[in-house]
Amino acid sequence: MNNIETLREEYKYWDIIADQIDQSIDVMLNLSQSGHPGGSRSKVYVMVATLLSGVMKWDIRSPEKTFGDRFVLVAGHANPVVYATLAVFNEALRRKYNQTGDEKYNYPLGENFTLTWEDLLTLRKRGGLSGHAEMEGKTSFFKCNTGPSGHGSPIAAGEAFALKYAGADDVRVFAFEGEGGLTTGVTHETKNSAYGLGLGNLIYVVDWNDYGIDDRPFSDVMAGTPKDWFEPYGWKVAGTENGEDWESIVQAYAELLENDDTNQPKALWLKMRKGRGYKKYDNVSHGAPHKRNSSEFWETKREFAEKYNLCFEDMDSPEFNNYEDDRAQMANVMDTVMSLFDIHPDLTDYLANRLVEIGESIPEHNEIKEVFKENPFDDSAITDFKNFPKTLYKQPGEKAPNRAGFGNYGSWLNSYCKEKYGRPVAIVSSADLAGSTNIAGFSKGWDTEKDFGMFNRNTNPKGTLLPQGITEFANAGIMCGISSVNFNSDSFKPFNGYITASSTYGSFSYLKYGIMRLYSQMAQDSQMQIGKTIWVAGHSGPETAEDSRTHFGIFAPGVTQLFPEDHIVNLHPWEYNEVPVMLAEAIKQDYPIIALHLTRPSVEIPDRKKLGIAHYFDSAKGAYIIKDYDNTKPKEGVVIVRGTSVISHLVKVLPELNNDGPNVKIVAGLSWGLFNRQTDEYKESIVSENEWLDAMIITNTSLNMMQHWIKHPIVRKYSLSADWDNKWRSGGSLEEVIDEAHLSGEWQIKAINRLANERKNRLNEIHNSLPVELTEPIMG
Repeated sequence: MNNIETLREEYKYWDIIADQIDQSIDVMLNLSQSGHPGGSRSKVYVMVATLLSGVMKWDIRSPEKTFGDRFVLVAGHANPVVYATLAVFNEALRRKYNQTGDEKYNYPLGENFTLTWEDLLTLRKRGGLSGHAEMEGKTSFFKCNTGPSGHGSPIAAGEAFALKYAGADDVRVFAFEGEGGLTTGVTHETKNSAYGLGLGNLIYVVDWNDYGIDDRPFSDVMAGTPKDWFEPYGWKVAGTENGEDWESIVQAYAELLENDDTNQPKALWLKMRKGRGYKKYDNVSHGAPHKRNSSEFWETKREFAEKYNLCFEDMDSPEFNNYEDDRAQMANVMDTVMSLFDIHPDLTDYLANRLVEIGESIPEHNEIKEVFKENPFDDSAITDFKNFPKTLYKQPGEKAPNRAGFGNYGSWLNSYCKEKYGRPVAIVSSADLAGSTNIAGFSKGWDTEKDFGMFNRNTNPKGTLLPQGITEFANAGIMCGISSVNFNSDSFKPFNGYITASSTYGSFSYLKYGIMRLYSQMAQDSQMQIGKTIWVAGHSGPETAEDSRTHFGIFAPGVTQLFPEDHIVNLHPWEYNEVPVMLAEAIKQDYPIIALHLTRPSVEIPDRKKLGIAHYFDSAKGAYIIKDYDNTKPKEGVVIVRGTSVISHLVKVLPELNNDGPNVKIVAGLSWGLFNRQTDEYKESIVSENEWLDAMIITNTSLNMMQHWIKHPIVRKYSLSADWDNKWRSGGSLEEVIDEAHLSGEWQIKAINRLANERKNRLNEIHNSLPVELTEPIMG
């Protein structure tokens, strides 16, 4: 931060800038008639002080700079304050560039990444400025997508951790939030996590205005003050009762950053008035602007005009009820607001030069750039599963849970990259289940290599397993935050950073969905490249057995399918050897999220050659044949199977099916995402076009989770799933639970026999469901 004496000389400019931002917020919301004026107005002073005091090192011209401080608007609804601030700042640079032609005032990324005041008139319109914070194009100042309450908190912590872990602990992450947002459970989780991870480069900025949407103050439902909300969590806290005074804000920042402890997260609080200066206060100012061109709207313009001796030519005019005319009118108003740069040319000089000065203060960190000079993700060895160490795979007859394959792959991956590139590539966490889900393997040294160990902010700052608690939501967010930091020298180029993974029971998958949804949107729209995160649904299916129905992942893991196609890939490996193969293949491809479904019990590694089952390398294709037709006999249907216990029990009765069972083809359907990316020839060889209706499903999940593999309702009628009777399963031993779920070998043989025995009736039913004209031969 600049010297306080120097900053005092700048307050006169900050006053004008804050007024321009206030007016810009009003105008954009007046036109859009949608948005959040209250929280946006109340944050203006701390926004200006943060961005111009030097406490935050950032470059408005180049938001992609790796080592620029990051901004996360946890209170994503308050994005109008950010839009308005960027518009005012960019206007100064635009004018200075037009005056001088000096490239230092120009935007190297062009207009698609420059938010001007004209853009304010597109708020909440298709193709215009988004209704909540999104990291994309003109709004790349945001470093994650936010809006849902609290969701930005763990992402901010994850970004801070990635920077700290790489050695850039002087690069800060500023997370702007209000006290209402602090009531979320994930904020509590993040506060604990930030302490445990030693995130001294994370700064929460809390707008303490006591109101949200509802007609009651938050002080009615949450006791204490920001000091009480953060200090007991091990945070350093400073603040001011006068959040609308430059000196008070600057002094609070100075106190917060004095004797900076690089391991202690920080919180700055400021007492403010929601709707400050808007003539509509507290909760009623939260989400509803003044009616378009109302007297209340024009009154805020009148005060501004009188203060600066300006004239709004449309003052007190009614709306046109025509969007284009209303927009042109508000453009005139904005032009008048920005005319202060003409009236005060020293303001233009100050703001443009200050922004350039701050932008050029960003540290280079050449030593870190050297570490990331080579990109491990360009190395085919980390995904070339056919050439992985032989000891990474198990031999027929050995017993191992498939989750162990996950841990061992992680151990080899990190050890290989540490040896070749000087750093691990994967950072992981778990909800106090690191050993149980085998994710701890990522912290183990492969073979004779030294363990990475669990991260400790004091004793082991290079550990790869984060010491997280039972914080599924925060864990997912922190992992997404870590994987959103691209250390490539050009953030628009392919990702070079840390991929991540977090695990919990499959039954608790819903606790991760909200964050993953936002991360998927970032991956889709942000021009800055982000990495991959692995969503581990561990101990999935009814195989958790003795834990009973509270822990069965039969239905809950279905949230991993609530994404657009190809935005996530779901992997359901059967046995140990398939895990490294499928995971490597998914990492090689362009999925930002990999959902890995693992189970608890140990299963025997099959002798695939003896049983006639395709090689486990074929699991990379998403589906393969376990048993093909006997081409000397009539075909009697296709059986698509998925799930550890399902396939393990099926393999036990496979000799019986091969000897005198029905002539069916049995296909392991392990990943629709991987299968759907195969060649048409391969897909046809596994399930031909005319076999999809002549099929049944056997799965350890709910049948709805097999939706991609089901092409006709009659397939459901003949299928077998853990929810076969539309009831929650009960607990017991593994054998008892699998029997109740109708997934044992005996139940599977019954279902397969029924498929074969009723084939004629089944196909007739399909035929009879067609319109008559489609059952007749087509001539011509």
